[in-house]
Amino acid sequence: MAMMEGQGGPSPGQTCVLILIFTVLLQSLCVAVTYLYFTNELKQMQDKYSKSGIACFLKEDGSSWDPSDEESMNSPCWEVKWQLRQLVRKMILRTSEETISTVQEKQRGISPQVRERGPQRVAAHITGTRGSSNTLPIPNSKNEKALGRKINSWESSRSGHSFLSNLHLRNGELVIHEKGLYYIYCQVYFRFQEEIQENRKNDKQMVQYIYKYTSYPDPILLMKSARNNCWSKDAEYGLYSIYQGGIFELKENDRIFVSVTNGQLIDMDHEASFFGAFLVG
Repeated sequence: MAMMEGQGGPSPGQTCVLILIFTVLLQSLCVAVTYLYFTNELKQMQDKYSKSGIACFLKEDGSSWDPSDEESMNSPCWEVKWQLRQLVRKMILRTSEETISTVQEKQRGISPQVRERGPQRVAAHITGTRGSSNTLPIPNSKNEKALGRKINSWESSRSGHSFLSNLHLRNGELVIHEKGLYYIYCQVYFRFQEEIQENRKNDKQMVQYIYKYTSYPDPILLMKSARNNCWSKDAEYGLYSIYQGGIFELKENDRIFVSVTNGQLIDMDHEASFFGAFLVG
């Protein structure tokens, strides 16, 4: 009899398994119900704020807002309008700045390609040619009305201190590509060295000229500087330099050059004789 009663009821191990299964099923059911509940609530909140934001743009929100009112500032509609206002303001400011910059550059004649590359240097410094000491400049042609003799033996490569940037050298002349105010300068080095002969006139007049060519057929004198020295009969040599510089307005395709008197006296040392110009405005 005792044996049959033991077989009729569930054992303690089976009871524990059933309780565990029931607990797991109950927890799963609770998680599923909780998930469905919060999903539904989030969807309702999303729909609510979406409709509220759309109502702000469509003017369906009947509530008035005041920037000085703290309650109005805390409303979602006010936040949407404020963010939109800030975005539009930034876009308008950026567009205005780009438009003003473009107009100013067009007025100055600056192309978009130059604007993208940034400002470029407009300058040149050319020096005497090495080893050309006491070399005669090439005489001017009969049609030219420039005084003195034009110096053609300038060094324009990047050897030493010479360089060209947005200017180029042609037949001893610097050619202008961009109109504006330029500072033009030049120094020529004179070296007198010869045997003094008796009853020989020993005074030398040294003049330096800077000219420009324009559409006008004759060259236009920009600057000149002179020295008149008389060496004593006992002197075997004399060293003199003439420097001059000034600001002048130049136009596109203008050409500037240097001429001197007593060209047989010049020393084209690259550190003593030089010629250049650069854009100042």
